[in-house]
Amino acid sequence: MVEPESEPDVSPGRMRLMAVIIATALFMQNLDSTVISTALPAMARSFHAVPLHMSVALTSYLISLSVFIPASGWVADHFGARQVFRGAIIIFTVGSVLCGVASGLGWLVVARIVQGLGGAMMLPVGRLLLLRSISRRQMVAAMSWLTMPALVGPILGPPLGGFIVSYFSWRWVFDINVPIGIIGVAAVSMFIPDVREADRGGRLDLLGLVLSGMAMAFLMLGFETMGRNLLPVGWTVAAFAAGAGACLAYALHARRIEHPVLDFSLLAIPTFANSILAGSLFRIAVGALPFLLPLMLQLAFGYSPLQSGFVTFASAAGALLMKPAAQPLLERFGFRTVLIWNGVLAAVMMGVCASFQRDWPSLLLDAILFTGGFFRSLQFTAFNTIAYGDVPRPRMSAATTLYATAQQLTLTLGIVVGAFTLEVSARLQGHGTAMKSDYAIAFIIVSTVAMLAAPLCARLPHNAGEALSGHRAATEAKA
Repeated sequence: MVEPESEPDVSPGRMRLMAVIIATALFMQNLDSTVISTALPAMARSFHAVPLHMSVALTSYLISLSVFIPASGWVADHFGARQVFRGAIIIFTVGSVLCGVASGLGWLVVARIVQGLGGAMMLPVGRLLLLRSISRRQMVAAMSWLTMPALVGPILGPPLGGFIVSYFSWRWVFDINVPIGIIGVAAVSMFIPDVREADRGGRLDLLGLVLSGMAMAFLMLGFETMGRNLLPVGWTVAAFAAGAGACLAYALHARRIEHPVLDFSLLAIPTFANSILAGSLFRIAVGALPFLLPLMLQLAFGYSPLQSGFVTFASAAGALLMKPAAQPLLERFGFRTVLIWNGVLAAVMMGVCASFQRDWPSLLLDAILFTGGFFRSLQFTAFNTIAYGDVPRPRMSAATTLYATAQQLTLTLGIVVGAFTLEVSARLQGHGTAMKSDYAIAFIIVSTVAMLAAPLCARLPHNAGEALSGHRAATEAKA
C-alpha cells in the first residue's frame, strides 16, 4: 500500500487542460512516427535513393529514441520536468525542420536522430510532469487523455501522409510539426506548473546509460530487420546476440549501484510489475494493428489509402468515446475486473478482424473497429494508470523511465510479430505475396497474444488501485 503523501490540489478543469497540452505534444510525436512511412517512396525519388534504403529513416529515429529514453528520468530530476519537456518539444521541432530541408539521405538520418533525442524525452517526461501535477484520484481521467496519442497517431498517420504527399510535398510531412511545436512550448510555459520532487542525487549512471542504450539499440535493430530482408540474417542474429549481451551486462551493473538508469527494483511493486508484464503482451498485439489493418485493406481488398484511412479512423473515434466512460467503469468494477474482462473483449475484437471480407459494407467494418477502439483505449488507460498507483512520488521519474522503455520495445515488437506472421504464413501456403488468409492468421495470432494478458491480470488483488478508482468507496456506498 502507498504511504500517505501530500497530494497536489488541482481543479478538474486545470487537470484536463494540462493533460490535453501534454497529450498534444505526444500526439505530434506519434503522428510523425507513422506519417513518414507513407512518404518514403516520394522521399526516395527526391534523393535519387533506392526505396528499400529509405527504411533507415525509420530505424535511425527508433534507435535514437531507444538509446536516450533511459536517461530521461535522471535528466528530469536534475533539470526539472517542465524545463526538460519544453526543451524536448523544441529539439523535436528543430529536428523536424532539419528533416524538411534535408537534401540527401545522410542529412535526413542525422535530422531523425535529433528528432529521436527530443522524442525520447517527450514521452516519459511528459507523463512524469502530469503525474507530479495531479492527485492520485485524478490519474484515471488524466491518463484517459494521455493515452490518445498512442491510439490516434498510428491510425491517422498513414492517410494524412498519403494526402500530403499526393497534393503537396513530402517536406510538409515534417513542416506540420512546426506550428504544433511552437504552440506546445507556449502552452507548457503558460499553463503547466513547475512541480519538482527532491533530486534523487548522484551522478548520471553513464556506464548504465551506455549498456542500456546498446541493449535497446541492438534489440530494436534486430526487431526492425527480422524477417524483412533488410539485412542478411547473420547480421540480424548478431544484433540480437549483442542486445542480449548488453542486457546481461546491464543487469549485473545495475545490482551494484544505488541509482541505476533503469531501476528494475520497481518490479517489486505488484501493480507496476503487472502493468509492465501484462501490459507488454497487450501492447505487442496493439502495435501490430496499425501495420496489419491498412495493408490488408489496401493490398488484399483493393482500398485506396484514403478509403483505408477513413475505415481505420473508426478505431480512433471509439477511443475518443471511451474518455468520459473510463472513470465510471473503473469506479463501478475496479481495475482487476476491467483489466481481465475488458482485455478479453479487446482481444476478441482484434480477432474479429480476421473475418473481414472484401464485400462487407464499410459501415460494418467501422462498427467493429469503433467497438474495438473503445475497448483498447480503456485497457490502455487502466494499465497506464494503475502502473503508478502504488509508486511513491519520489520514485515517479524512475518509474516513467522504465515504463516508457518497455513501451517502446513492445510496440515495435508488435510490428515485428505482424510482419513475421505474414511472412511465415505466406511461405507455408505458397503465396508469393500475403493474401487475405495470411492476414486472418496474423490477426488471430496477435489476438491470442493479447488474450495472454488476462491470466496475469487475474493475479492482481481485488482491491488493486482502489485509491485511484474509488471502487471500494462505491461498493460501501451501495451497502
